[in-house]
Amino acid sequence: MNQIKSLSEDLRNKISAGEVVERPSSVVKELLENSLDAAATEIIVIIEKGGHQLIQVRDNGHGISTDGLSKAFKRYTTSKISTLADLFNIHTLGFRGEALASIASVSEINVSSSVDSVSGYQMSISNGVTSDIKAAPPIGGTEITVRNLFYNTPARRKFLKSINSEFRQIVKMVRRFGLDFPNVSFILEHNNKKVLNLFPESLEDRIVSINDPTFRDQLLKVDLIKDDYKISGFVGTLNLIRKRPGQQYIFVNHRYVQNRLLNSAVYSAYESLVKRGEYPFSLLNLTIPADQLDVNVHPMKIEVKFIDEWRIYNVVKSAVRDSLSSILSTIPSFQYDKSFYDSNKTFVPNQDQEPIDFNIFPDSSTKKDIQLPKDSIIHFNARSKESTIKDVNSLWQVHNKYIISQINSGLVIIDQHVAHERVLYEEALKAFDNTPLSAQTLLFAEELEFSPDEYNIIIELLPYLEKLGFRMKEKGEYKIILEAIPSNMGWGNENTVIRDIIDNYISNKENSSTFIEGLAASFACHAAVKAGDSLSEEEMNLLVNNLFTTEHPYYCPHGRPIIVQLSLEELDLRFERI
Repeated sequence: MNQIKSLSEDLRNKISAGEVVERPSSVVKELLENSLDAAATEIIVIIEKGGHQLIQVRDNGHGISTDGLSKAFKRYTTSKISTLADLFNIHTLGFRGEALASIASVSEINVSSSVDSVSGYQMSISNGVTSDIKAAPPIGGTEITVRNLFYNTPARRKFLKSINSEFRQIVKMVRRFGLDFPNVSFILEHNNKKVLNLFPESLEDRIVSINDPTFRDQLLKVDLIKDDYKISGFVGTLNLIRKRPGQQYIFVNHRYVQNRLLNSAVYSAYESLVKRGEYPFSLLNLTIPADQLDVNVHPMKIEVKFIDEWRIYNVVKSAVRDSLSSILSTIPSFQYDKSFYDSNKTFVPNQDQEPIDFNIFPDSSTKKDIQLPKDSIIHFNARSKESTIKDVNSLWQVHNKYIISQINSGLVIIDQHVAHERVLYEEALKAFDNTPLSAQTLLFAEELEFSPDEYNIIIELLPYLEKLGFRMKEKGEYKIILEAIPSNMGWGNENTVIRDIIDNYISNKENSSTFIEGLAASFACHAAVKAGDSLSEEEMNLLVNNLFTTEHPYYCPHGRPIIVQLSLEELDLRFERI
């Protein structure tokens, strides 16, 4: 049996580092928190090879004294708390005194700092061992350079993702801080290329700068004070709803947090506006007394506990709902007085009442077009492709949403959106394998502007987008010229389709097959006809025929049913004929 023994300090440090330093973006987070705690107003982040090779953060904050430098990289040394009571009254982003020591134990570090314009100091740390402090030119703040992350823990290093994947996490981290501190200037460079350049600005302007100009007129202000709670920020209109989470930000006392209850409060406020699987944009800043929450519950400090969770839930929901009032007021209410319908009463027809004309075709031109000759009856077999619907006239569109047809055994109802989605999905998969989809040239080329990280993704995606029928040219300054769109896609929603494809790329790039399928699915979902689109009889026939030439005509790529069949027997039961 192995004996119990004390671990060496070096091993203890590396174990602790595993909780704090998961990947390059973790290093960026800790260094940015230190810069902001030092009241920096200008921060520059320089990255090489996705953070695998180099991470440098430079700021104009208060700086570190020579005495502070000698202590800063030792474990459990901090200037931010000194008593147990301080732990429950945190007003800074960092407080444990672990981060710098953890980073130093798994990398090579150089640090330069000055507290005035007269003198500066520098030192280096390798594998947790600190060099002597030397005099250096003053730099008006602090610069920390981290090289060769996990060089001495190869088991950790091999778990790092690709350079692009790790850099995307860094971009996400810097964007998050940029949204939390719009009064601070942030510059992010990767491999000598500037990716983000954020100047001090209002929160609304910062949201637009980090995302894209289309956000400008789609933001609703949130501003609520309830006793000692204050909530501010912005939520998005329905035009900013996405199919992927990732644009929901909650900051508590300037700390980004992940909290299911608070997210639920936001979604609950939107409940009558969004469907399951849809995610609205939201950025909320919560200011509450520091003694009302505990931030010391997670190594990365992204989880918090509230003394009164349901109070904060209700305040957040109320604040968001107030901001959405202009949208909510446009939704009709379908509530009715219970006295309107009494299930205990039996309906007795009025014998003197004139017969009711149940004319379901108020437009006479529509009525005369609908004929049901015997040879148009559809023989529908759910197991055979030979049942393809061809050249039929017995197709109706119901509420510009469903296509309905008579078949031998009853009725078949087709959801026009998911039917078209299935057709486009399989066409897109074939396009990736061989022949690209045909394109329709726009009468006027369209200029699309993206955030820096979105622009880089678009450049990577150009070969895939060309296969789908998009024809684009790089313009520079994070702009793309769109010259053509897929011929099977309607005009007007190309911007939404492209941005949804970007979201899918970010989510699924690591899995090649899932990425291709997800790319096809996101394209199909946004390019397909929508509920509310009016279709001619010819268009309905074409859609139904195309549907039954697909490999899987009964379910859309997301698993929703395309076809619902009502048998004669079920109809007879409904009308109490049997």
